[in-house]
Amino acid sequence: MKNSYKYFRNNECEYFPCHKADSYEDFNCMFCFCPLYHQKQTCGGNYYISDKGIKICTDCIKPHKPEFYDYAMERLKAELF
Repeated sequence: MKNSYKYFRNNECEYFPCHKADSYEDFNCMFCFCPLYHQKQTCGGNYYISDKGIKICTDCIKPHKPEFYDYAMERLKAELF
C-alpha cells in the first residue's frame, strides 16, 4: 500500500515493528498511538485492564491495519456529533 493520508509505514523507526503481526507488508504506522485509547471499553480493540486500572493494548494490532483509518474517523466523528 502506498503512503498516503490514510496509511504510512516507517520501516526506519527504532520501534518498528511495535507489535507482533501475521504480516508486516501492510503494517500501518499512521496511528503510532491509538486515537481510540480514551474509549475504554468501546474502542473495539484487543486490550485488558491491569490490576491498577490501566488499559493495556500491547496485544492490539487493530490501529496498524490499513482499514483502521476509516473505522477510527467514524468513531471520532460519532463522539463529536
